[in-house]
Amino acid sequence: MTNWLPDFEPLPDPEALIAPEITETECRQCGTRVAGLDGRYACGVCGWVNDHTEGHRPLPLAEDDADFPRRKRIGTGAL
Repeated sequence: MTNWLPDFEPLPDPEALIAPEITETECRQCGTRVAGLDGRYACGVCGWVNDHTEGHRPLPLAEDDADFPRRKRIGTGAL
């Protein structure tokens, strides 16, 4: 019998576990009703896009993505 324990990745902070909210507004350029995630919008009719800083929550960092190329993989020794 061994005392081997698997490596666990730390749990993300609670804010990261909250699912994005679908929000709606009118396009500021042409008035079309648009939907977006957490207050970030893009109009498919005229191409208007609001600034990413207008969203309701901060955007996740690239390093938080599981597919980020330089993310350290626990237990594999790879970076």
